[in-house]
Amino acid sequence: MPLVVALIGIAVLLLLIIVFRLNAFISFVIVSLVVGLGQGMPLDQVASSIQAGIGNTLGFLIIILGFGAMLGKLVADSGAAQRITTSLVDLFGVKNIQWALVLTGFIVGIPMFYSVGFVILVPLVFAVAQTTRLPLLYVGLPMLASLSVTHGYLPPHPAPSAIAVMFDADLGLTLIYGVVAAIPAIILAGPLFSRTLKRINPTPPKDIFDLTPIPEEELPSLWISIVTALFPLVLIGSSAVLQLLLPEGNTLRLISSYWGNPLLAMLLSVLVAIYTLGIQRGKSMDDVMKSLVQAVSGITMILLIIGGAGALKQTLTDSGVSEYIGEILKGSSLSPLLLAWCIAAAIRVSVGSATVAGLTTAGIILPILSTTTVSGELMVLAIGSGSLMFSHVNDSGFWMFKEYFNLTMKETLSTWTVMETIVSVTGLVSVLILQNFI
Repeated sequence: MPLVVALIGIAVLLLLIIVFRLNAFISFVIVSLVVGLGQGMPLDQVASSIQAGIGNTLGFLIIILGFGAMLGKLVADSGAAQRITTSLVDLFGVKNIQWALVLTGFIVGIPMFYSVGFVILVPLVFAVAQTTRLPLLYVGLPMLASLSVTHGYLPPHPAPSAIAVMFDADLGLTLIYGVVAAIPAIILAGPLFSRTLKRINPTPPKDIFDLTPIPEEELPSLWISIVTALFPLVLIGSSAVLQLLLPEGNTLRLISSYWGNPLLAMLLSVLVAIYTLGIQRGKSMDDVMKSLVQAVSGITMILLIIGGAGALKQTLTDSGVSEYIGEILKGSSLSPLLLAWCIAAAIRVSVGSATVAGLTTAGIILPILSTTTVSGELMVLAIGSGSLMFSHVNDSGFWMFKEYFNLTMKETLSTWTVMETIVSVTGLVSVLILQNFI
């Protein structure tokens, strides 16, 4: 019976999102009620589970994602993303233009949500393509592959951060393993795959192509732009490395545990950005604060969706469904990492949202972690890579790419969809390889 209830719950979730186009947060709450009541829980207990699930999930994440949104907004508004792009293109030259854009996508993708990074960087890609007279997809896909991978694999992005919290995975290690898995995925899906697409050379829409960049003299320096954008990665990543290399009781190891705490790392990063990309460049504190308010208002729905997924996870746990599913999956001969990837991929193809796919899978797969030696950090990456699988017409990212690059439906399927699939499959392979060394 618990398995039937879980399957009905997932079916209702897909039905509400796909057929009725209901908001994902509302859908998660409705399905939480369906699962709880279907398992015979009293209504007041179901309500308590929903409340606890939302609170427990968002308690830590709301700080990380809030600071992340603020940092991304400052990087975008200041022109730091534009500076990074133009400087790296000049540094690498036309011959290595793809690698410049890969690096740009990765650097900008760390602090910035995917859709924001896409809108900020794509016009710059158009300008690079026009200046170098190279095919648009040849220069565009490497950057988008980097953006996609950082969105799906790496904290402080919403889904990886939320799943890491659910699995009690170390964010620093998740970040390090994620970077290792990201490298082959980006190379295969970006520079290598785009070289096979020279026959497709679209012309971008005129109104997008003519977006006016920030004047050169108003841009921050390259050094300031890169350091500020990557500050969270430097703090969290260096701390995780020192925790692995230094013995217990070492003073530097202890100090690094403070600066590597995700909350403190993100707070310090925002404070640095307020100065380097705001105050130092002549902006008033009032203007900077207005920008931060706009940043936080833009992630409200993301936070609600994550909270809704937490409600479903808690209801599955409190109703006994998670324990029942865990007992069934214990007998499976399939690798837990592969199983998690398959579930995330199936939900992604059905729903379209990588965030919804990742968070839903985390709730389903959570009971397995207590019965296996699989690393929680690798499980985060397995789900993250699965959640990027086969993006198609039910994914907003698919339509953004199609419209901005002025492609036909067939061309979008043969470029964007294949790129996302390569990212997903390569991520899984990397995770399975990493499992042998961790």
